[in-house]
Amino acid sequence: MDLITKQKDLEAAIHAFENSNFVTVDTEFIRESTFWPELCLIQMAAPGVTALIDPLADGIDLKPFFALMANENIVKVFHAARQDVEIVYNLGKLIPSPLFDTQVAASVCGFGDSVSYDQLVARITGARIDKSSRFTDWRRRPLSDKQLSYALADVTHLIDVYQHLKTELEREGRAHWLNEEMAVLTARETYDPHPDDAWKRLKLRVKKPIDFAILQHVAAWREREARERNVPRGRVIKDDAIYEVAQQHPRDSEALGRLRTIPKGWERSGAANGLLGAVAKAMTLPKEDLPRLPRPPQAPEGAAAAAELLKVLLKLVADKQGVAPKMLASSDDIDRIAADGADADVPAMSGWRREVFGKEALKLVEGRLALRFNNRKIEIFEPAEARSEAAE
Repeated sequence: MDLITKQKDLEAAIHAFENSNFVTVDTEFIRESTFWPELCLIQMAAPGVTALIDPLADGIDLKPFFALMANENIVKVFHAARQDVEIVYNLGKLIPSPLFDTQVAASVCGFGDSVSYDQLVARITGARIDKSSRFTDWRRRPLSDKQLSYALADVTHLIDVYQHLKTELEREGRAHWLNEEMAVLTARETYDPHPDDAWKRLKLRVKKPIDFAILQHVAAWREREARERNVPRGRVIKDDAIYEVAQQHPRDSEALGRLRTIPKGWERSGAANGLLGAVAKAMTLPKEDLPRLPRPPQAPEGAAAAAELLKVLLKLVADKQGVAPKMLASSDDIDRIAADGADADVPAMSGWRREVFGKEALKLVEGRLALRFNNRKIEIFEPAEARSEAAE
């Protein structure tokens, strides 16, 4: 359980993993005081091979690790992969491929929505993981044996979890379900969103197009500022301040300083000049170029009742498939199908979700499928009218 701190040892470890069909991977990082996560430890395992890599060691070059992450002949197995992949993308400018996320695979296999790693390990292997080192400061050196044991357990048990889930996916014929789910995790836009889209992280507490334009410009300015300074967004300016700026339209430092959400004296800082510049830029937009406020579409009459029926259908189908209802359709999916039917542009109406649930949902809203209470159970049946139409 030695920590790898020398380049030659790192290269030897990576070479050992190159003989495996898959490698389990996890990282420990800190991001409380930075925009980008600070990588502190890399853990990897494969049958008969383990490694703990210290990315903070002097002289360590992670190029061999990134080469392994890009090796198309070796499956990279993570649990709840998003933050780990974000680290690899930011430091190595690549997305691990091929990728297998055991949390997503567990959802597909009926272990529930967003099951935790320790719960999954317990249910599949019976092992209990000591989580007492979970919130340790991974930047401090030296790392204790207890910390290293905890970190290594996050990838050694993952071997059995991966092999079990892979077998289950193949047995149930659901491997293609997982492949579709991996599309979001392997999209570069997931890890490098454009600053102009930063407003989408915020609640739309604005009522006028000009307010919306200011909110968009200030959110984009904050995103660029946070990235450049490598600090959390809230260290640049809080969300509440963006909302107030969008509503009050401050044009100079004096007006900015009068806002309740702006810290005293901040209006005289260089950052304040950048914020005021973003406001000024939004204020110069011609009226016809102002963004439209997103408005939820008006649901047609009867859509609310149809949505309630669809929720019952979703529960029945999910129980039959042995998966969490959220895996098949979100509440927004249900509302859109109830309102738009076949025209609903939602995940539940595409890919494997359409085959499993979407087609049945469409039959229900079109009257070609019905629900009834029979012998103290709700069951799905095809109405006589639908059968006769099909026969014709």
